[in-house]
Amino acid sequence: MAAREMTIADLTRILRECAGEDEGVDLDGDILDIPFAELGYDSLALLEASSRLEREVGVKLSDDAVSEAETPRLLLAAVNEAVLAAV
Repeated sequence: MAAREMTIADLTRILRECAGEDEGVDLDGDILDIPFAELGYDSLALLEASSRLEREVGVKLSDDAVSEAETPRLLLAAVNEAVLAAV
């Protein structure tokens, strides 16, 4: 599969599919800089989501890269940087 850039819409869909959504959180809002912990996602949920995004966008992130990406903006940046490197 060819690598493709990931969007915030892709990420929120994957998070919902992998780990659901907390009642008090609006993933459709401005969440780019909100820590995943505040959004209700722990490291296990993020690792599961990372395996899904690997299949969807065609790049693999290390477990360290996923755990260091504390916000959606940082995770998107890591994924999209890997996509650019794979081209």
